[in-house]
Amino acid sequence: MMGELNFFLRLQFKQMKHGTFLSQTKYYIELIKKFGMEKCKEASTLMATSTYLELDEIGKSVDESRYGGMIGSLLYLTASRPYIMLSVCLCARYQANPKESHLTTIKRVIKYLKGITNVGLWYPKGASLNLTGFSDFDFANCKLDIKSTSETSHLLGSSLVSWNFKKQAYVVLSTIKAEYIRARSCCAQSL
Repeated sequence: MMGELNFFLRLQFKQMKHGTFLSQTKYYIELIKKFGMEKCKEASTLMATSTYLELDEIGKSVDESRYGGMIGSLLYLTASRPYIMLSVCLCARYQANPKESHLTTIKRVIKYLKGITNVGLWYPKGASLNLTGFSDFDFANCKLDIKSTSETSHLLGSSLVSWNFKKQAYVVLSTIKAEYIRARSCCAQSL
């Protein structure tokens, strides 16, 4: 009655004969204008391999509201680009007292996205409905509190339907225990 769905909650839908493409290209263009980064150079990776974020107590402080706005905008963008979740969540840990090093890292994420503005999620029509779950973790990788970080993703056929990235709430003493906890959480998410 209302026609084909094109925009909904800043998500763009392109419905085609073979499936549906979901993206946030227009939202991303608004995001770089909002933070004055239209003329920035593109970055080839989300984060530099040498980047290690920490509290940085001696660095120069930056505007918390601007930094928080960048984090919030990028978190909303993860609806169609779940692969940026790790980098954005690492930067989100320092919203209470952000420094220039944190701002540089979050700007790099925005610069990386500039090179891939038309990327999104493809949901093919008539695909199988087999649910597949994947989980991964890094054992005690956070140097501040020695907690593990884990992620899960679920595919319905070949389409991503769920993505989760989380720092575990407790410290585990072995990789086996961390794997068990992550597998249990992945199964619970599947159910």
